[in-house]
Amino acid sequence: MPTGTAATARLALGTMHFGTRTDASTAFDLLDRFVDAGGTLIDTADCYTFWNEPDGRGGESEEVIGRWLAARPGMRDRVYLSTKVGAQPHGQGEWPANRQGLSGNVVGAAVRGSLRRLGTDRIDLYWTHMEDRGVALEETAEALAGLVADGTVARIGASNHPLWRVERSRGIAERRGWAGYTALQLRHSYLRPRPGVPSLPHRFGWVTDETLDYVESEPELSLWVYSVLLNGFYARTDRPLGEDFEHPGNTRRLAALERVAEDLGATRNQVVLAWLTGGRPPLVPVVGVSRPEQLDEAFAGVALELPAEHRRLLDEAA
Repeated sequence: MPTGTAATARLALGTMHFGTRTDASTAFDLLDRFVDAGGTLIDTADCYTFWNEPDGRGGESEEVIGRWLAARPGMRDRVYLSTKVGAQPHGQGEWPANRQGLSGNVVGAAVRGSLRRLGTDRIDLYWTHMEDRGVALEETAEALAGLVADGTVARIGASNHPLWRVERSRGIAERRGWAGYTALQLRHSYLRPRPGVPSLPHRFGWVTDETLDYVESEPELSLWVYSVLLNGFYARTDRPLGEDFEHPGNTRRLAALERVAEDLGATRNQVVLAWLTGGRPPLVPVVGVSRPEQLDEAFAGVALELPAEHRRLLDEAA
């Protein structure tokens, strides 16, 4: 796996809107800046972003990354590519009911499509994007393990899955001698929604205390987290989060976050990223950016080391 500095290796560049809301030229500049600063982890999905396209096909983000790699000989060996399968729309009906899912045939066809769009012969981390209860776990696990066995994929991860299904799948893989899940990707941030608020479209999409305990107790598991900056809320005091986030716990958290940011002369974004990457277990935040200054701020955040008293203040408020 390519490595940057200790700090940059903890940040994944989210590329969801590359090729749609973020044009190819801007995406190339951001990818260049990311790598030049020591970043290596690039996260995408085969379905990004079907909801922004009239034909609803997705694949634009992978295509842009593939063109960027092709224009920079040798770059493929400097970066770690992460992409996903299972959420791409297929056929008639409304999403997510019409998503492709995780059958063995779909996994095989989808990975070939991702390899073609990315212009590479291997994927470093391949995620099942959403669970599929219409397919036996054994079928999906076997298909994924086959990709690892033939060298197409180095690692496999589960995104937006309930933990019991992740653990059951890992058990199947262990008993069969197959490669199993070694990574989770879920939504997480310092502020949290009220308990009981549906996490649509991913019912099990949020990190919970159980998630953190599970990852800390399984050394081979890593945890990637997305939506960490809550779509710009921390940087925009005029942007409300909505009633799902209105509760006394977040009032306490915001007060603690403001105090730590002021004490350290940092932005709220930077403090949130430092809190995520420097805690237990250490997390890998996936940060989507559309401007160079946002990327610079993210790197400064993962490089920030919170003094013990400030981490304690944040933790106790949370």
